Amino acid sequence: MNTKEIATTKNAMQPTGPYSQGIAHGSLVFIAGQTAINPKTGELVKGTIQDETGQTLDNLKAVLQAAGSSLDKVLKTTVFLQDMEDFCAVNSVYAEFFPENPPARTCVEVSAMPKGAKVEIEAIAYR
Repeated sequence: MNTKEIATTKNAMQPTGPYSQGIAHGSLVFIAGQTAINPKTGELVKGTIQDETGQTLDNLKAVLQAAGSSLDKVLKTTVFLQDMEDFCAVNSVYAEFFPENPPARTCVEVSAMPKGAKVEIEAIAYR
C-alpha cells in the first residue's frame, strides 16, 4: 500500500502556514504554491515580475527535487497572478523553465497573495 510522503527542502521557501512544501503518493507529486520568497533570507525577492517568476520557479524546482521529481516531469501547473497584465512577462520566464513539452496549465488572476507576492505557482508531477 502506498503511503503519503512529505517532501521538504531548505532550498525553497518555507511554509507560511500549516501545510507541506510537497506531498508524494506513489508516482505522483503535489507541490504547494510557491512564491518568490528567497529561501536564504525568508524575504520576498524585490524587482521585476520576471525576477519574482524566476525565484518562484527555482523554489518549485527545489521542492520537486526533494520529492524525487523534476521540472521535466511536471504534468500540470496553476499560475496565480495578482495582475493579468503580467501574463506575457511571466510567460517569458516560464518558457525558459519549460522549454519543451510544457505541462498543462491554468492561469488565474487573484486579488492578493501572502507577503505581497505578484505570482504564485503550484504543480502536479510524477516521479
